[in-house]
Amino acid sequence: MSKKNPNTQTLEQLKLKYYGEKGTTKRDDFEKGYEEFKLGFMIREARIKSGLTQQELADKVGTTKSYISKIENNIKEVRISTLRKIVEFGLGGNLELKIHLT
Repeated sequence: MSKKNPNTQTLEQLKLKYYGEKGTTKRDDFEKGYEEFKLGFMIREARIKSGLTQQELADKVGTTKSYISKIENNIKEVRISTLRKIVEFGLGGNLELKIHLT
């Protein structure tokens, strides 16, 4: 039987400790940055799973390897129309967007 470390915290506890309550500017900025990071990471993982290099994906989509790299590394924001091309034409997937109102 394993023992729990009393110093272990959940992700939510860490976000609260370092970025504050939901709805504060610092926390909102963190959450936005995380979502942008997650998108680039998801594209990168899907590209690798599809067995494509950045150059091959760029060729399929009609853009440059540099642009794909910037999206994956969160240096460049991607337009929804471009994201759709990457997902649908480049990776053969479907793009789903959701809006959650609180």
